[in-house]
Amino acid sequence: EVQLVESGGGLVQAGGSLRLSCAASGFTFDDYAIGWFRQAPGKEREGVSCIHTSDGGTYYADSVKGRFTISSDTAKNTVYLQMNSLKPEDTAVYYCAADEGLCALRLGVLSLYDYHDWGQGTQVTVSS
Repeated sequence: EVQLVESGGGLVQAGGSLRLSCAASGFTFDDYAIGWFRQAPGKEREGVSCIHTSDGGTYYADSVKGRFTISSDTAKNTVYLQMNSLKPEDTAVYYCAADEGLCALRLGVLSLYDYHDWGQGTQVTVSS
């Protein structure tokens, strides 16, 4: 059974940093796309970043480029999202999700419909 468990969320002031973790189990970590998505109240879930676990290829949404960094530790079956220079508009529940193969894009962005397995989410709140 595929399991994805997020951790690392919390409350931080604007300009601060957080590191989210996504611990994966129940599947072979090789050749998977692990995506981070977020959903703010009243808004649709949006793709933030993605990494391919084998070749290290990455994707970032324009809104987080230069501030967020995604990485993976294959020995620990864990993907991290380092979030720096956080803004109040980054406030959301952050989810990680897994999909076989590369980080697929639809019209240049991640699509949640490409991901079949999801974690439970972790809350990130950025105060102004």
